[in-house]
Amino acid sequence: MCRNIKPLFNFNPVATDTEIQAASLQFVRKISGFTAPSKANEEAFNRAVNEITLAARQLMDSLVTNAEPRDREIEVERARARNAKRFGTVKKLES
Repeated sequence: MCRNIKPLFNFNPVATDTEIQAASLQFVRKISGFTAPSKANEEAFNRAVNEITLAARQLMDSLVTNAEPRDREIEVERARARNAKRFGTVKKLES
C-alpha cells in the first residue's frame, strides 16, 4: 500500500489538499492494517486520517528549498520509463 504514497513536496503546481489526504489515508491503511475499518474502528481511523492530513499540510507549508520545483508531467514520464524498463510494457498512467 505505501508504495502508492508519492513525494508531494517541491512540485509545480503545489500538492493539493486532495493529494495530501490520499497520502494520509494510505499511511493510516498501512499502519492499521485495514483497507476499510470496521464500524467499531471507523471513528478512530477517520480521526487519524484527518490528523495526519493536517500535520502533513503543515509540514508541506513549512518546508523550504532552493531547488527548482519539479514538473509533474516530467515525473510521470520518468515513472513510465522506469515501469517500461522494469515490467517490459508501457502502461498509460491516468492523472
